[in-house]
Amino acid sequence: MWMTKRTTKDLLQSVLKRWKDHPILYVGSAETKILQALGDNVKEVRDNSTDRIQQQEPHFPKIQFSVAPDFQTSQLSLENKTVLIGNILTDMDDIWAFLRGLRNQAEQSTRFCILHTSYFWQPLIRFFQSFGKKTKNKKPSWISFLDIENLLHLNGFEVVSVEKRILLPFYIPFFSWFVNRILLTLPLIRNFAIFRLFFIRPVSSWNIQAKQNQRPSVSIIVPCRNEKGNISRCLREMPEFDAPTEVIFVEGGSSDGTREEIQRVLDEYSGPLSLRFFPQRGGSGKGPAVRTGFDEAENDILMILDADLTVRPSELPKFYTALTEGVGDFIMGSRLVYPLEDEAMRTLNILGNKFFSSMFSWILRQPIKDTLCGTKVLWKRDYDRIRNHRDFFGDFDPFGDFDLIFGAALQGFKIMEIPIRYQSRTYGDTNISRFRHGFLLLRMTVFAFIRFRLSL
Repeated sequence: MWMTKRTTKDLLQSVLKRWKDHPILYVGSAETKILQALGDNVKEVRDNSTDRIQQQEPHFPKIQFSVAPDFQTSQLSLENKTVLIGNILTDMDDIWAFLRGLRNQAEQSTRFCILHTSYFWQPLIRFFQSFGKKTKNKKPSWISFLDIENLLHLNGFEVVSVEKRILLPFYIPFFSWFVNRILLTLPLIRNFAIFRLFFIRPVSSWNIQAKQNQRPSVSIIVPCRNEKGNISRCLREMPEFDAPTEVIFVEGGSSDGTREEIQRVLDEYSGPLSLRFFPQRGGSGKGPAVRTGFDEAENDILMILDADLTVRPSELPKFYTALTEGVGDFIMGSRLVYPLEDEAMRTLNILGNKFFSSMFSWILRQPIKDTLCGTKVLWKRDYDRIRNHRDFFGDFDPFGDFDLIFGAALQGFKIMEIPIRYQSRTYGDTNISRFRHGFLLLRMTVFAFIRFRLSL
């Protein structure tokens, strides 16, 4: 732990004052300083490290310890309990699944507090933590406070309050108290706090549609260009939605035999999916391919899955769940939360994505972290509304992403993002040109500013 014991105790006092004499379940790293600071309040601890638990059990005999991969809370009763979640979100493989597990176990009486470090401080903290360690640290996720609020909303929680804590993590007599208790209350300085305490509660009306067992049908659009080596694998990895599902391949201008491979796979397939193929209409680029597939789709929900499979098909059920539970109207993937595989995205592309995402968040007045993630999901009825008002923007988006984002924002749809694991390609080369398409993005940024900020 990079903070002193006294500073750790000061941080956790913010929680303990509210939960005096409450039985606390602590989910996080079972470090000695934390357990000592929590005192007799903590009754249960769930960690992902067997070694840590074995080390602590002899010293804290009154605490019930249990181990779980990625800190999952399945098979735990949370009724009438208070759950303190340590600073662990940045190290998780799947934050969505963790919060989903919490919500499935929670009762209306359960209360939660999440401790999270500002990602602006994370590089410095990792540097301090690296002293004395011979093993290489796991790459942390790049998760902001807005990302956390978004993920909580997606999984049936509401934020009751957020507190900003600790500006000086080391103990200096009187000075630490002055900085962390007095100086940190000032409006501008508060934003530089290292930690946030998210006090959250489960939403009682959550999951109403899912409880009614409504399983809308799905159309998955797979735009393809020079992706011959991914077609068969795409179907092998396609998840089941327990609902009528069709997969529509749309091919445009391939030179590697992609169209022939699609036809071969369709002829040999004998599984539960309904498969169809259409040649791309309306010009070159992914945008016309997506619009071709959407126009041909027959089911309730429309999904885009890029044929390069840098986003795995196994991620799609999360989008289905978010849409059918009504937490958003237009659900997009975000590749910029979890650590990227080597060579999955070049540094210049990452910086460009962050810049354009910031610009579009400001212009559209909705937080958007990753505008160019290919995975996007919406109701077909809502797409029809977007298509019917396309003349407001015109038709100059070769990507297809901004046609949908702008249309969703114009219609007042709630845009939500789900973090996904972005993988390296295993076949073929990217169809994106950094500089040529970067110029188009800049042009669309200016266009969006004129339309949304000056015309509406």
